[in-house]
Amino acid sequence: MAMGRLVCVRRAAAVLRRCSSTGPPPPPLTVTVQEGGIRKITMNNPQKRNALSLSMLQSLQNDISYEADDMNLRVIVIAAEGPVFSSGHNLKEFTSAQGKEYHAEVFNACVKLMKTIQTIPVPVIAQVNGLATAAGCQLVASCDIAVASDRSKFATPGVNVGLFCSTPAVALGRAVPRKVALEMLFTGEPISAHDALLHGLVSSVVPEENLETETMRIASKICQASRSVVGLGKAAFYKQMSQSLEEAYKFTSEVMLENLSLKDGQEGIEAFTQKRKPVWTE
Repeated sequence: MAMGRLVCVRRAAAVLRRCSSTGPPPPPLTVTVQEGGIRKITMNNPQKRNALSLSMLQSLQNDISYEADDMNLRVIVIAAEGPVFSSGHNLKEFTSAQGKEYHAEVFNACVKLMKTIQTIPVPVIAQVNGLATAAGCQLVASCDIAVASDRSKFATPGVNVGLFCSTPAVALGRAVPRKVALEMLFTGEPISAHDALLHGLVSSVVPEENLETETMRIASKICQASRSVVGLGKAAFYKQMSQSLEEAYKFTSEVMLENLSLKDGQEGIEAFTQKRKPVWTE
């Protein structure tokens, strides 16, 4: 049984224990399957527009972090059931009745998830088919790669309900030009998938019927590379983005030296000179 399936089984069993006395358990918030190095996590709450409630955030966090250091894991894909990828936070959790401490817990869980996506040592791909708004747009912007169907739209409409999308702005402002981000944040108006591609929020746009195929093509291509090399490169990329040009080149030169010292670094060079396919150790 794949690790992802084990995650689902454990979660389903836990839910069953909690709900055995009150009738059939609700469906899991996320469904996870892992095969061939690709872990696909599907948000599974279309009735609530896959809102990033505290429970959904925790479920995503658990599925992404589960055995993240396992060498069999090469890529993570985040997808969603239904016409909405994610509508962002569940605003019902932000009433005054919930209290400031609970509100802080939600935001802390969200920040933890977004940081995990960018610090986990494997690439994370968003497979977007539909609307991604507020923290849902933040989730897309936080992923390393985003493949969207041509019917997808993206927005940060919090200003329209009196809750400016300040935390989504962190990821959005690092993914698109400043003036584009601010227009989205100030107006709340959605942009199309093609505009999202133009501005760098997503990496590719395909017809809806080709979305799964294209996402898996990219994921499978990544799986052909060395896990240790990809992990080293991902960490270095995000670190150097916040550095000055001089600091970035000094740091990445050191990373290149580290890369060369890896077994897979030498294996790749030897395979290239010998005109054969490399055999990665990881």
